[in-house]
Amino acid sequence: MCPDPQSGLLFIVSGPAGSGKTTLCERMLAELSEVQRIVTSTTRAPRPGEVDTIDYYFFDHETFEAKVQAGEFYEHAYVHSNRYGTLKSEVQDKLAQGIDLLLNIDVQGAATFRSVAQEDPLLKGKDVSIFIMPPDVAELERRLRGRGTDAEDEVKRRMRVALEEMKQAELYDHIILSGSRDEDFAALKAIYENAKH
Repeated sequence: MCPDPQSGLLFIVSGPAGSGKTTLCERMLAELSEVQRIVTSTTRAPRPGEVDTIDYYFFDHETFEAKVQAGEFYEHAYVHSNRYGTLKSEVQDKLAQGIDLLLNIDVQGAATFRSVAQEDPLLKGKDVSIFIMPPDVAELERRLRGRGTDAEDEVKRRMRVALEEMKQAELYDHIILSGSRDEDFAALKAIYENAKH
C-alpha cells in the first residue's frame, strides 16, 4: 500500500544503547529539514539547558497520570523510576500537516506503536520502523565502555538489556547493520527516501 503523499510518515528508530541511534537521529534531523523530531514527555526534572516543549514536555507525576487516564498517550512506560510517553497530539497534528516525524524510542515503545498503528486510522500505513543493529556484541561492549560515563555494573546491565533488545530486531520493517557513522546515515536516508517515493 502506498502512503498518502499529503500525509506525513512516522519513522520509528530503535537500537540498544551504544548502537549509535541517537547520533544517527540527530544527524537526520540536522540534514533533512522536512523531518521533525517527536517531542516526548517525561516526569524527570529538566537537565541543565533543557527547555520544556523543545527537549521534552516536562510534567509532574500527577499531570502525567491524568493524561494517561484521559488516553492522551500512544505509549508510556516507567524508566528508572520516571515516566516517559508519546502524546497523541504531538504525532497526529503534524502527520495531518504532511510533516514527516522521527521517533527515537526503545523496543517496548516501538512495539506499542506498531500495534497501535494497525488500528489507528491516522497511523495505519504511515509507520516505518528501523532497528540499528550493532555489528557484534564485542563492538557494542567496546562502544559502551568507550563512553567512559558508566560504572561497571551499569555497563553489564546495559549489555544484558541490549542482548534482549537485539532479539526483537526481526519485528522491524528494516534493520541497519551498524558500520561507520556515514554508512549508517546513508542507509537511514535511503530508507527514508524509498518510503517517501
